[in-house]
Amino acid sequence: MSAWPSLDWASWRETALHLQLMTQIAGKVRIALTPWLNHGWHVPLYVTPRGLGTSPIPSDIGPFEIDFDFRDHVLRIAAATGETRTLALEAGTVADFYAAVLRALAEFGIAVKIATLPNEFPDPVRFPDDHAVRPYDRAAVEAFHAALCRVDHAFKAFRTGFLGKASPVHFFWGGFDLAVTRFSGRAAPPHPGGVPGLPDDVTREAYSHEVSSAGFWPGSDAYPHAAFYSYAYPSPEGFGDAAVKPEAARFDATLGEFLLDYDDVRTAPDPEAALAAFLQSTYEAAADLARWDRTALDCAPGIPGRPRPLQ
Repeated sequence: MSAWPSLDWASWRETALHLQLMTQIAGKVRIALTPWLNHGWHVPLYVTPRGLGTSPIPSDIGPFEIDFDFRDHVLRIAAATGETRTLALEAGTVADFYAAVLRALAEFGIAVKIATLPNEFPDPVRFPDDHAVRPYDRAAVEAFHAALCRVDHAFKAFRTGFLGKASPVHFFWGGFDLAVTRFSGRAAPPHPGGVPGLPDDVTREAYSHEVSSAGFWPGSDAYPHAAFYSYAYPSPEGFGDAAVKPEAARFDATLGEFLLDYDDVRTAPDPEAALAAFLQSTYEAAADLARWDRTALDCAPGIPGRPRPLQ
């Protein structure tokens, strides 16, 4: 696998926002046609060797999927009928991209109506009304994808060390972040809601049970650096004071979560070990302080080709 690439939010911000809006359109198609799955797991996209994809989406004509190919820089829509359509990923307007996606689906015989207001996005404009011309920096998108591949691999390795309920490693296009979540198995108190850009009933369903969640985002205007995060819901007393690894990790009281800058991982002598230490130590802080049954929930990380030994 290639080296961990440099990600500079300021230099690719406009492309990142353009890409985020395009992924929201594809994600909202998936939402509109897919039965609700616990904790919104029917919502995200998944990292692929070439980009991001929806996985198969049900429809009246059979399953289809939407893939962002960040190597050829096209959006590819493929149906079980054998038909495909491709749209260029390039500079342009969100309105034109939105219209092109719906037109391509209609050519398959797939009629879908999606919510057109972007989620978790600053100053949102409805897709068909967004006529601002936005850039598309191919090199920046390729670097972002290379980072996603690295992080996806690390998160999937981390996921193998847990016997309890755990989410897939998935990409939420609302927050534009890759995440993996572990569950204690216990119900959580109702979430207070109030998350910008998310309906309260969606938030409360997502956080219906106790979690320790970790993720990666490429940056935002609120925090203009690529970074890893880890939080617990509900946050146990003393969580922010817990000692975690590596040394560069710290607790952000405003966000209510631990942060580790991507550059601190990328430039570490062993980036994979640094990220693994962050994931494991923040999980242990959440689980120990909330008194999870770690004897029943934890296991050794998985090894390719070797069944997990039973105690």
